[in-house]
This record gives sequence, structure tokens and C-alpha cells, in this order.
Amino acid sequence: MNLFLLRPAARRRRSLLIVAGLATAGLILLPAVTASAHVRVTPDNPISGAFSALTFRVPNESETAGTVKLTVDLPQDNPFLYVSTKPVPGWTAVATTSKLAKPVESYGTTLTEAVSQVTWTADKGVAIGPGQYQEFSLSVGPLPAAGTVALPTTQTYSDGKVVAWDQPTPVSGEEPERPAPELEVVAAAGDATPATPAARSGEAAPAAPAGTADPVARALGGVGLAAALVALVLAGLARRRGTGSAASA
Repeated sequence: MNLFLLRPAARRRRSLLIVAGLATAGLILLPAVTASAHVRVTPDNPISGAFSALTFRVPNESETAGTVKLTVDLPQDNPFLYVSTKPVPGWTAVATTSKLAKPVESYGTTLTEAVSQVTWTADKGVAIGPGQYQEFSLSVGPLPAAGTVALPTTQTYSDGKVVAWDQPTPVSGEEPERPAPELEVVAAAGDATPATPAARSGEAAPAAPAGTADPVARALGGVGLAAALVALVLAGLARRRGTGSAASA
């Protein structure tokens, strides 16, 4: 009888512990989720000297207004030689060209002006609503030398609020409140001259650098080697058994 009375109480205590644990986990995860709701940029090919599609993922952080405009600032000290936009239904993209402070040599071309901004504006009745996100893409190149390229971005809401994502990441690595999207460019394996957009339209996929063979091929090769070793061991055992049988006869 006492055991019957104690079991519900034990279940209640266990339930309370589970609820408390979930609540604690929620408190721990909430800041991480909040911090991730920023404008980010993802390159499809971040290699120095190559062309890359830069995709900006723009979440709407307002609970009452929609995002109706996005502006991305491009580097001017080491500008991109080529910039093009990918169409987004319901949005109009405009590239702004500015005169450079001084001429810049870029892969055999002397640049005196370059694209400094790209702005996407939503058509009437279109917006990134609360709880939604949209992606905007640029094709740029050639990418500069290995390093970090900041791409400050401005987000405008339908209620007039403007959010500037332009804060650099400090040396400590701690993310600021409004971090600027950053493009991490990695060093190229060689000094190959980048292809122009016209050439890139029909170019073949580059060969993998030495030491970077297909993981599947490496795995299959390993399996084949293991199978060969097993076969040799079995053959050796068979010979030993055959020899033993002959001796006993």
C-alpha cells in the first residue's frame, strides 16, 4: 500500500526534474539562437583568384514589420573586377559604381571605378515577413588574396527602421551585436590566372590538388587493401593445413 502511494510521488518528482532540465536547456540555447539571427554571407568557392557566388541570408528580426530593402557595401581598396546579381522574384537589384580613390591594378586591368554597392528593393506588396528569411546572391571575382573581407550590410524595414550590420569582429573573437557579414578567402593551391566570366561558362571542373583525392575512392582503396590482406592470410592458413594433412598421411 505504501509503495502504491509512493510511486505517483516519485513520478511527479521525475516529471518536475525533466521540466526543470528542459527549461534550463532552453535558457542556455536561447542566446545562441538569438545570436544566429543575423545577416550572413556564404561563398560557394572562397578560393583566392577564383570567382564565387556570395549568398546573403537575411532573416527578418522584427515581429511587426517586414524587410523591404537590403544594401551590401563592396570593398573599394581591393575591388572586385566583375560583379553581377542573381534575380530574386519581387525584388529589383541596382548596382552602384563609384570612382576609386586611386587606380587599382586587377589581373591586368587598371580600375579607376568599381561597383561599391548593390541594393535590392522589394516591389510593392513584397517583403520578408516576420519569421521569414530571404537569400540574395552576387557573382563576384576574382577574389582577393587570402584573408577576411568585410561586407557591411544595411537592412531596412517597412516601418522605417534601419539596421546596419557593420560592426567588425574584435581580436577576442566575441561576436558584436551587429556583426558585418564576412567573406573568408582561402589561399589557392597555385598561381593560376583566373578565368573571365565568358570563359567560366564552359570551363571544366578543376582537378583536385595533390593529396586531396576523393574520400570515397580512398575508402574503397582501403577496403580493397584489407580484402587482399585477408585473402593472403586465408591462403597461408590453407597451405599450412594442406601441409599438415600431407604430413599426417
